Amino acid sequence: MIERASPWSDRLGEPVTSPLVTLSQQPDAGPFSCPFDDEGTPTQPITFIKDGVLQLFYTDRTIGRALGSGTTGNGFRPGLGSYPTPGLFNLLIQPGFKPVSDLIASLERGIIIDQILGGGAGISGELSINVDLGYRVEGGEIMGRVKDTMVAGNIYTALKHVMELGDDGDWNGSCYTPSVIVEGLSTTGRS
Repeated sequence: MIERASPWSDRLGEPVTSPLVTLSQQPDAGPFSCPFDDEGTPTQPITFIKDGVLQLFYTDRTIGRALGSGTTGNGFRPGLGSYPTPGLFNLLIQPGFKPVSDLIASLERGIIIDQILGGGAGISGELSINVDLGYRVEGGEIMGRVKDTMVAGNIYTALKHVMELGDDGDWNGSCYTPSVIVEGLSTTGRS
């Protein structure tokens, strides 16, 4: 934010994702409950994105002071020999209302990604992931497994193209996420 490297740095109060997306931090939920950060500041429930609109950035004391906003209680040390930097924990994406079976039935053609190898997006948002376990869907039915397949795209674009969220939220590390249907990602693989 200070360096304006993020495409969202000047977007507070504006839509940045699909209106289906609400992203929050809940310190008392999940496997990584945390009453205070590594700077001794109490953590708090925070809604970062509500119905697709960017609400708030997270900060530690140093960044909060530089921005004039104060800390949100998100100052965490990445290692024992490091100073605190802004960090996240217990992130929750608000689930939708449809069961996964209905999400699958609504797909004309797509891939269900269950497990990935590698991945992760940098500040540019570009991502490229190898599908470790996936399934091909045609006409609302699972037709078989896919292998030797890669999915690529931009996470900022993908978040704008969230079409549906399932009711099946589950913890994946310190993130609580439901199944999601996203349009606009490209796939490559062997025929």
